[in-house]
Amino acid sequence: MENLEGEFAPEAEPASAGLIFGENIDRARRYFELLVRDGDLLGLLGPREMPKLWTRHILNSSVVAELISPGVTVADVGSGAGLPGIPMALSQPQAQFTLIEPMERRSDWLKSTIAELQLGNVRVLRARAEEVTEVFDVVTARAVSALPNLLKMCVPLTKHGGEVIALKGSKAADEIADSKKLQKKLGIESFEIVRVGGDFLTDPTLVVRTKLV
Repeated sequence: MENLEGEFAPEAEPASAGLIFGENIDRARRYFELLVRDGDLLGLLGPREMPKLWTRHILNSSVVAELISPGVTVADVGSGAGLPGIPMALSQPQAQFTLIEPMERRSDWLKSTIAELQLGNVRVLRARAEEVTEVFDVVTARAVSALPNLLKMCVPLTKHGGEVIALKGSKAADEIADSKKLQKKLGIESFEIVRVGGDFLTDPTLVVRTKLV
């Protein structure tokens, strides 16, 4: 990794972090430190992501917890560095999160990170999404695949009446249009583009909520 004191120095903690995480801010800070330490080494996040680690990755993920009710079960598919699952779990400690990650080194890192952060509402499942037989109230994903492929992967993990929440960018509407052909086959009731975190973030997080019949 290039010198972290130079152009890839880790981002300073934004003031909004404390407001978002509340009593879990110390855990969020430790998670940030672990990503800085291990991100490039384990291929979780490259050095170029360090100057925007808080805003583009941790806080961007955490505010999605605004859409998660207490008591629900959430699966984070292709969790990788624990995004969005770990920040969401810190923001919504009353929900139960399962991080699904097929790569051994990443799943091992997730397990050690959860243990260090003492996150009792999070577990790790080393598997491909297609191999998982459980179903969840909500399934999340970030930077995994275009929406049509993502829905084929995630809908089988989602309970009837549940929803898939995908963090997306400016092409979200186009991805929804491309997914409409799967609506009947996958039992999709509706698609909705939602922006979350507007009270805390300059650039709110855009998600596609896909609700199932």
